[in-house]
Amino acid sequence: MRTRRIGDVEVSAIGLGAMPMSSEFGKDKQASQATLHAALDAGVTLIDTADAYCTNSADFGDNERFVAQALAAYPGDTSDVLVATKGGHTRDEQGAWGLNGDPGYLKQACDASLKRLGVDVIGLYQFHRPDPSVPIGDSVSALRDLLDAGKIRYAGVSNFDPAEIVEANEILGGRLVSVQNQFSPAFRSSEPELELCAELGIAFLPWSPLGGIAKAAELGSGFAAFGEVAAGRGVSPQQVCLAWMLAKSEVVVPIPGASRIASVLDSIAAVHLDLSAEEIAHLNG
Repeated sequence: MRTRRIGDVEVSAIGLGAMPMSSEFGKDKQASQATLHAALDAGVTLIDTADAYCTNSADFGDNERFVAQALAAYPGDTSDVLVATKGGHTRDEQGAWGLNGDPGYLKQACDASLKRLGVDVIGLYQFHRPDPSVPIGDSVSALRDLLDAGKIRYAGVSNFDPAEIVEANEILGGRLVSVQNQFSPAFRSSEPELELCAELGIAFLPWSPLGGIAKAAELGSGFAAFGEVAAGRGVSPQQVCLAWMLAKSEVVVPIPGASRIASVLDSIAAVHLDLSAEEIAHLNG
């Protein structure tokens, strides 16, 4: 498995997004656990989750609990696995998404995530999304305090624009290690954030890199270049997509979601797919 760096830790060049394994999507937890174990067997050492990956407020934290249970049930060594989680999103009784960037709330959310994950220190804790009612600086100050208190090893942010990334890094005293933004062939507007992360040496973790749970299977037909390169290489368009992202910068670590073993193994194979300059230019076009 090829690796990339988040903070001072080397992780697999492609991680696993655990969101599709949430109760929200009605997935069979036994099958999902087998998928997560298959990813670990293949060398994946980055697993992404969040407290708000659930059905509604009644089962808040479902995905974190699942990840903790799946790791505990794995027969091999998981000491090198970096679990990344997030706080700052909420879910109501009907499942509607909300935001809470209050520093006090984020600290409470971190404490709850620590318990659900069954750890003393969270590997990577990320502020899930800016809350318009709370200044960015106030929210990020909670991450700084959590770092200083030793409750989290690394701090990251998600869904931030370039100015917000710079501000967050300043508040954290240069300790921002990751930015998790949406990025895919269908959503390329995060290129400025990716470029800034490359300049600053901050890991960029594209979420929904294949276009989202409902649209990942259509990638080859919806974006002809990816289907063409895939056909020429004898691989899936999804594999080409992830290889294209990896070629953009050494700071890029895609986190495709999966709930089936075949999907996760296909994604992981992208780390060994080296695209030519001509192929990359075709995909960029």
